[in-house]
Amino acid sequence: MSGKGQELSERKKLILKALVEAHIEGGEPVGSKYIVQNNLLTCSSATIRNEMAELEQMGYLVQPHTSAGRIPSEQGYRFYVDSLVEQYAKTTREVVQINQLLKAKMAEIDQILETASRLASSMTNYTGIAIKPKTSSVTMSRFEIVSVDAHHFAMVMITSGGSVQTKKVQTAGETDEESLRRLAELLNSYLCNVSADQITLPIIMELETAMGEAAHLVNPAVKCVYQVMNEIDGGELRLSGINHLLNYPEYADTQQFGQLLGTLESQDEILDLVSEADGDNINVLIGSESPVKVMNNSALVFKPIKKNGKTVGVIGVLGPRRMNYKQVLKTIDDLAGNISDMIEGEGAPPYKQIEGKTEKNSGEKGEHDGG
Repeated sequence: MSGKGQELSERKKLILKALVEAHIEGGEPVGSKYIVQNNLLTCSSATIRNEMAELEQMGYLVQPHTSAGRIPSEQGYRFYVDSLVEQYAKTTREVVQINQLLKAKMAEIDQILETASRLASSMTNYTGIAIKPKTSSVTMSRFEIVSVDAHHFAMVMITSGGSVQTKKVQTAGETDEESLRRLAELLNSYLCNVSADQITLPIIMELETAMGEAAHLVNPAVKCVYQVMNEIDGGELRLSGINHLLNYPEYADTQQFGQLLGTLESQDEILDLVSEADGDNINVLIGSESPVKVMNNSALVFKPIKKNGKTVGVIGVLGPRRMNYKQVLKTIDDLAGNISDMIEGEGAPPYKQIEGKTEKNSGEKGEHDGG
């Protein structure tokens, strides 16, 4: 019998919350005796046992073995995430880490995302993810060209999303400072705020005509612009702390873990998943809620980074279904929100100290008592 759409009593909510958090902490089935002995609720063991049986019938809990306690189902985790998560209070150390990241005023969004993903991983003990989502409308806002030697120059391209791309370009003929200055001037005139499919042959021919005797510089420069646009359009996934997953028994099956790593390495399924997500809020995909089959035993939490209303990146974490959601949701929400503020305000976000202490895990692992 499914519990979707059914209203839970306050006692059932408290029991479900206590059981989810106990299972997250210990990774074992949780019984009524464990909840009573650890003072998680004041009800009697019999009352808790009856309520847990009803929660199981409603689809919120699963009993893996007849003599064991119970574990949350995906529906149980989902209810916990949507309805039961309390605000997660950060330690002073965590606030300092976030503020150090934001005060760095790093110019490249790539570096900000990668640093944020490492920070998210270290703060949650899960795998941090940093994503540049797929896009079909990347454009350049500025070009700069620097001479390297007689047959090479470096193109510095600033995208409309704020990332900085630098490529070394080889030319068939020799270059000189004046020709490179002229090339940069023309690229800024013709190719700024223009998408790849708008860079047509007539535009390229106009560039070559305007360059005169240095027309041989146009073709390699435009090829370089195309290459960078295609790289950005395709998106990119970076991972931090993948080794954290090995600390959880859910990933003990080497074959399944290998399949997960393969999916993360190929990137396409994850990039499609994130690029198709709607809205500005945190996204939480628990187990089979994700269309990526190898993530059925995992949870993915992520939030977009915005600039001028556009998504320029995504940060999040990947971990087991029994993820510490109250910690992860608050961490990702603060990181993504503050980075968006920093990008919008060009490095001057409002730094807000969050009072309180991090809740420490306590108690022993869940017992295998019946019910």
